[in-house]
Amino acid sequence: MKLYTSTQLEVRPMRHHPMMLTAIAIAVSTSLSSQVLAETVGLSTLVIEETQLASDANPYSEQGAPYKAKKMSDSKYTRDIAETPKTITVLTKETLEESGKTDLESILSAQPGITLGTGEGGNSFGDRYIIRGYEARSDVYTDGLREPGLISRETFALEQVEISKGPSSTFGGRGTTGGAVNSVTKKASYNDDFTTLGGTVGTDNKQRITVDTNKVINDSLAFRLNALSSTSDTDRVNNALDQEGFLISGVYEPNADITFSADYYYFRASDKEDVGHVLDRTTQAFKAYEYVGQEGLDFKNSEADIATIKVDAYLSEDLRIENKTRFGDVVNEYIVSAYDSRFTNGLRSFTGWQESRYVGNQTNVIFDTQLFGKSHSIVSGVEYANEETRLGSYTVASTNTFTLDPYHAENNLWEGTIDRKSTSGATVKTLSLYLMDTVTVSDSLELHGGIRYDHFDYEASIAPTTSRREPVAAKQYDFSDGFFNGHFGAVFSPWEHGNLYATWSTSSNINGGEVDSLSNCGYGGVCVDSNGNYTNAEPEQSTNLELGTKWNLLNHKLLLTAALFQVTKDKVIEGGNDSYTSGGSLNTGKNRVEGVEFGLSGNLTDKLSAQAGLALMKSNTLASYDQDNVGQPKANFADQSVNVQVKYQLTPRFAMGAIATYSGEMLGGQPDEAADSDTKIRTPSYSVYDVFATYQVSDHFDLQANVQNIADKDYYTAIYRGGSIAYLGAGRSASVTAKYKF
Repeated sequence: MKLYTSTQLEVRPMRHHPMMLTAIAIAVSTSLSSQVLAETVGLSTLVIEETQLASDANPYSEQGAPYKAKKMSDSKYTRDIAETPKTITVLTKETLEESGKTDLESILSAQPGITLGTGEGGNSFGDRYIIRGYEARSDVYTDGLREPGLISRETFALEQVEISKGPSSTFGGRGTTGGAVNSVTKKASYNDDFTTLGGTVGTDNKQRITVDTNKVINDSLAFRLNALSSTSDTDRVNNALDQEGFLISGVYEPNADITFSADYYYFRASDKEDVGHVLDRTTQAFKAYEYVGQEGLDFKNSEADIATIKVDAYLSEDLRIENKTRFGDVVNEYIVSAYDSRFTNGLRSFTGWQESRYVGNQTNVIFDTQLFGKSHSIVSGVEYANEETRLGSYTVASTNTFTLDPYHAENNLWEGTIDRKSTSGATVKTLSLYLMDTVTVSDSLELHGGIRYDHFDYEASIAPTTSRREPVAAKQYDFSDGFFNGHFGAVFSPWEHGNLYATWSTSSNINGGEVDSLSNCGYGGVCVDSNGNYTNAEPEQSTNLELGTKWNLLNHKLLLTAALFQVTKDKVIEGGNDSYTSGGSLNTGKNRVEGVEFGLSGNLTDKLSAQAGLALMKSNTLASYDQDNVGQPKANFADQSVNVQVKYQLTPRFAMGAIATYSGEMLGGQPDEAADSDTKIRTPSYSVYDVFATYQVSDHFDLQANVQNIADKDYYTAIYRGGSIAYLGAGRSASVTAKYKF
């Protein structure tokens, strides 16, 4: 792999894509000529016979209980969520929309067991999730295929978000130690025409327009367009967040046995990263600086162009083959200024750019059959992925000087030029084979099992750079390996509406598994021991033990879950004293997270709906090259976290709701790194409350109002281990959304 030369970069404001604007215009004009949808049934009706689903209904949710998902979108899950031996949280379209939040990062950070990590000098700024204390920024999927790169993500084209907890390599491949996140996109349907136009206005100059339109060409061909144009200011940054995007999908069914579908996702976002407040490590108090970014210099841009093609073929009533192919290109680039007293003018700039290209193909064979007198649901598959990443930093040449004013960002005016530099690259090629089976042993017992083998080839070319301590010469890394993973579970259902389950599952990760960190060992990049070895590092291995129960109540309108779990990660590759270099210790660490998680989703009564979760966890470092780490908790880890979203239908047309989120305190540091329990680098616990209301003005016109962080409380969602970055949660905001359906 060759090193790329520096290229000049001109930072320009985001331009609106002409294809997107044209697509919106065509969709709206076409849909205006369609017939008006039939009258909806009043919400006060308790028993509805032969109810027809709305044309734009979520196909995975429980009919009549929009907060409850019935099944996963991934065909590798052959049973409904209530019958699957695993902790799964699904945020349905209604849950997402009524929350008023539109960025996936803020939605997921409110979920039990999930925290956020900061961008830093060793890893990129972008959506960075930590599930049950384990890094998950590379464990993000869309429609069952891994999503390339580290970017900002929006919800305008999502049907639901699926969060699976615990090691899941049988389903998702490498990584997935704490779990995985799968976003399910809206698909074209040949059931009916519909169009929904949405408009939102709010505080901070928020303006948001969405279009969701489905057009049936004939009985076997349909197209769907979801489009977004959004702009807003933040409550601290003197800068607009501009976003635009669209997802266009099509489906073609020439006969009842085969279906072709395809979609193309386009997204652009222009923003500035707000590093929040600064922690004074002496007094352990946060310094409430205003935004310290440099006007004219700081920026953050995200781009995504992703195309997916899928073929479903029924060879018989019990045998189906599906094939998915994806081509994806994403870009994430930024310059972020942070206050740091070590520097003369108090500023330290984090710079970075990353271009990722993903090509993947997944083939699944789903076979329902009878073997040895038992019913089997068998899934076998093969998957190939080629992930290429180019990344580097910027050279910033200033032509003016100023004295930092952390309380008046408008005075921090920068002039100069920037260049891309230090281009490095990495490629990971993976070939996977897997086999899963669900066996119905009796009316009250089902067994779930699976095995997967992943073989990977890793190649990286690191450009010469200068670290904080000494120059680093150009390096080349090249190695390959493979690993097996599996899962086995049993579901015992002695009751009509409830079950008990026990499950065991594993996952593995490779040396350098966080590709965006390249050779920054402490951030998940390639690690080299004191002898210069890296190829002899064994894959990190994680094991999950889980005992739980699930109850499907009130005519399947309410799902209650509870689970005890223990995740043990062994052969951990540990970073050294300087996380920005490749120096580390291979396979010397071991840690554990154990706890209990409760979940609730669906209808508590005919008028009260809820989506809720509670996670109580603790972590412990069991082994480390540094004995002082043993017995210490994990960093970026909240022992307690709660999220409750409820809605009460006051009248058939008017409803009110509230959302409560709680997170315990977190210690600063890196995932898989022991945090000193006496450290002063920590974020305090917090509680945040939101409220919302919906009103159906007519059968075609809806209104929704949201107030987030109603108490306007300052709170922190993540902290850099040095304390110079402490992400602030969103302040109070209000918005009104209008939707017109026809």
